[in-house]
Amino acid sequence: MSFPSFDGLPDALKGIRTKPLFVIELDVAKPIGFGTTPNGDRRVGVVAGGRFEGERLSGEVLEGGSDWQIMRQDGCTTLDVRLILKTTDGALIGMSYRGLRHGPSALMAELAKGGRVDPADYYFRISAAFETATPNYDWLNRILAVGVGDRRPGGPVYSLFELL
Repeated sequence: MSFPSFDGLPDALKGIRTKPLFVIELDVAKPIGFGTTPNGDRRVGVVAGGRFEGERLSGEVLEGGSDWQIMRQDGCTTLDVRLILKTTDGALIGMSYRGLRHGPSALMAELAKGGRVDPADYYFRISAAFETATPNYDWLNRILAVGVGDRRPGGPVYSLFELL
């Protein structure tokens, strides 16, 4: 039996389809540095709030989320984030995501100083999942999303897309 190649796969397995979910902007306090742990340089940013807007859901990011980061020796920053979203109609949605951010060292140094860098010039991607008890948004419990980010001085902005 031969191993399947992309050419021999059904169309559903040859690519990834997405649908816009929302744009989210986070207000993140200056990270608290833990120092160098066995995993790398650990820091945590407390999420002070934010907002999100999309065709199917919009609202605010509640205070109290956190962005646990590791700055690895290879220059890549890993993210592990948990947030609480509150929709305009009052539904609460837990959002968690993991991500990677890296690029040329001069650009990453400029970002670290709070400077603006074109998001096309560095890699900033996330994968997200959701949890809610609200029936109108129950569909979120059964999807995954991917996002493209831009690190701005006050916090990141992401465009999120539902994986279809």
